[in-house]
Amino acid sequence: MVTARPLGALSVDEMLAAARARLVRLTPRQAFREVSLGGVLIDIRPAAQRAEQGEIPGSVIVERNHLEWRLDPGSDARLPWVAGYDHRIIVFCVDGYTSSLAAAALQDLGLHRATDVAGGYRAWVAEGLPSAAGGAGTATLAPGAAPAVSSPLASGPL
Repeated sequence: MVTARPLGALSVDEMLAAARARLVRLTPRQAFREVSLGGVLIDIRPAAQRAEQGEIPGSVIVERNHLEWRLDPGSDARLPWVAGYDHRIIVFCVDGYTSSLAAAALQDLGLHRATDVAGGYRAWVAEGLPSAAGGAGTATLAPGAAPAVSSPLASGPL
């Protein structure tokens, strides 16, 4: 078993720092304002987290494993409204870590205005911005995204 990091490999902390160096991250209030100017909030959390924590009304749910396919303007699996590269995509997750990596991946696709919400969903709620119960139907499910359904087997954040 190889236990030493291969030459040229990055740690997850290094990957995160590199992603964030490329982004102009938004506070929750800045993201809220940008949505009123045409920005699109993309929730990449899995269904279990949305069921437990809630959702942001008006957001679009594109789970992380589908993100690049749904938002690449050249993909046959893209969302119908993704017709060009100038969309203001604002990604969020629970705490703002995975969303930074996801926003950087969207920039790699050419979506140069993609960014994320610093602090994620938890910071959004802490700011008192609009939220709803998970599965309330206030967010739009993209194809392939699982609905947030409370489960007696839910064991907390993933």
